[in-house]
Amino acid sequence: MNATPGVDLVERARAIAPLIAGEADQIERTRRLTPAVVGALIENGLYRALLPQSLGGAEAAPEAFMQMLEEIAKVDASTAWCLGQNSVCAMIAASLDRDTAHEIFNTAPGILAWGAVAHEARAVEGGYRATARWDFASGSRQASWLGAHVRIIGTDGAPRKNADGSPEMRTILFPLASAVMHDVWQAIGLAGTGTDSYEVHDLFIPDRFAAFRDVPAALREPGPLYRLPTGSTYSLGFAAVSLGVARATLDAAIALARAKHQSLAASAMRDNQAVHGLIGRTEGDLRAARAYLYATASAMWRDLSSTGAFSPAQRSAVRLAATWTIQQSAKVVDTAYHMAGATAVFRSNPFERRFRDMHTITQQIQARDTHYEDVGKAILSGSTSG
Repeated sequence: MNATPGVDLVERARAIAPLIAGEADQIERTRRLTPAVVGALIENGLYRALLPQSLGGAEAAPEAFMQMLEEIAKVDASTAWCLGQNSVCAMIAASLDRDTAHEIFNTAPGILAWGAVAHEARAVEGGYRATARWDFASGSRQASWLGAHVRIIGTDGAPRKNADGSPEMRTILFPLASAVMHDVWQAIGLAGTGTDSYEVHDLFIPDRFAAFRDVPAALREPGPLYRLPTGSTYSLGFAAVSLGVARATLDAAIALARAKHQSLAASAMRDNQAVHGLIGRTEGDLRAARAYLYATASAMWRDLSSTGAFSPAQRSAVRLAATWTIQQSAKVVDTAYHMAGATAVFRSNPFERRFRDMHTITQQIQARDTHYEDVGKAILSGSTSG
């Protein structure tokens, strides 16, 4: 087995990148991943990056997962975003009994998606019933199963509580065919993610399809990967997507600078010292952001693999690194976009879509400025080493 589980996924991602690049225009136009792209992701096992090995998944280390997404994001951010979302959703398999997990993930296409945390499910004999609508379900258009993280209402009508007094939350899972999909994702960026809404009415969910998420005591898999909360895994994955978008955009600006002669300028961009300095500083910023993100992920994974526990300090470190990396990536994209001048506004050139995609990523929860406040509060309280 590889020293870093899942490292072969990175090579597979690189291998199918040209296919995805060729489909990118259609993904943008139709607001869906194309059948060819979905087929390639399935055939190469990329959706199974974080699925347990016991179910035929890669159970990849975070670094391999991140590099996989980074490679895909260089050619199409929407594909990388969906792949990240669906991959993290598959981590719920570690909290399901084997037959249930097998039914969901080993029946083609074996893809799960879910939306934002919201609403509730009522406990009934043998399971739960839910009537609700959820939003922001990236990757739902290629999924075969949907899920929702909900508060549980007991048979007495009162909210159920955990032993510590917090609300009991479970992730309910149900076939896509049980829900009504709503085509609402008319967005300026990440257009191809199909981040739509879905709705169920008086749906019965058997007990075995209602799992605890991010509860170590409920895990049925021993691997350290499943001690890593899904929220932190999303943060690492989506920060890696932002790095891929930034890398591709800066590379496009560098290629343009080698060839372009600006209007009214005395020399080509490649001979302009101001351009030299701008590229050098921006390259340094991007390399620094990538090094910081991966160093944080590596240190976290080393500690998690050793201790089997994910600490508040690790959560804080991941949140800070991911938030800063996404925001830094956006600055790189902005610099590259402005460097390209009027060339950047044409859809035929590799700038405007990445500009829109990057600024859609910055609007997601993983990039919120309030994360800095949370980290600062933790540092001042002494609950993290900073």
